[in-house]
Amino acid sequence: MGGLTAVWHDVECAAYAADLDLWRGLAADADGPVLDLGCGTGRIALDLASRGVEVTGIDSDSVLVDTLRARARDRGLRVEALAADARSFDLGTTFALAISPMQVVQLLGGGDGRAQMLAAVRRHLEPGGLFAAALANPFDDWSDAESLPPLPDVREEDGWVYSSTPVDVRREGDAFVIERHRQAVSPAGDVTEERATVELDTVDADALEAEAARVGFTPRARRRIPATRDYVGSDVVELEAS
Repeated sequence: MGGLTAVWHDVECAAYAADLDLWRGLAADADGPVLDLGCGTGRIALDLASRGVEVTGIDSDSVLVDTLRARARDRGLRVEALAADARSFDLGTTFALAISPMQVVQLLGGGDGRAQMLAAVRRHLEPGGLFAAALANPFDDWSDAESLPPLPDVREEDGWVYSSTPVDVRREGDAFVIERHRQAVSPAGDVTEERATVELDTVDADALEAEAARVGFTPRARRRIPATRDYVGSDVVELEAS
């Protein structure tokens, strides 16, 4: 099932909507072009573009980028999508707003990776431009006494049914490790299964603000995206390019 990169991304991420109002509001306030780091298949980029926002999305996975391009074309939306590493991208232009949703900044391999990313984002922001990044601790909203077994994320596509269920969340060193059980059922009823693992760097808002200050950012505000039944909450750090 390794060739189903875009499908699994949609299964596990596309249904999340708790943060959309925040990104819409920030884009409206910025009143200029927006850079979407870790754009994936376009959950946010397509939403903003449908509201008239000029959006550029980057993602390290070229399959996801190709999917975003195709979806933008099919919907008649203008989105520039590029395969690029958030730690080293060079687009030759600047933006009023850069966003990093769904813990993208926790997928960069630790402090050195975040420092490189922050420097790259700073180079691409206009003076006074804003970088907003979501951070999560999978244990913040966890209560052993109240928790129920998690429901699977499910998506049907071309007669196939795909489901992904979180089966383990644990700390390992400086990371949170999230394991998922993925299952695909064909129209004929054949079943294939696999395990998928994601590691999120452990970093909180204080640490990210301190790292950002070293490359020319000033903390502006923090916002909270509350937890839902299916997703943990996030803290969003806002950093102004000084």
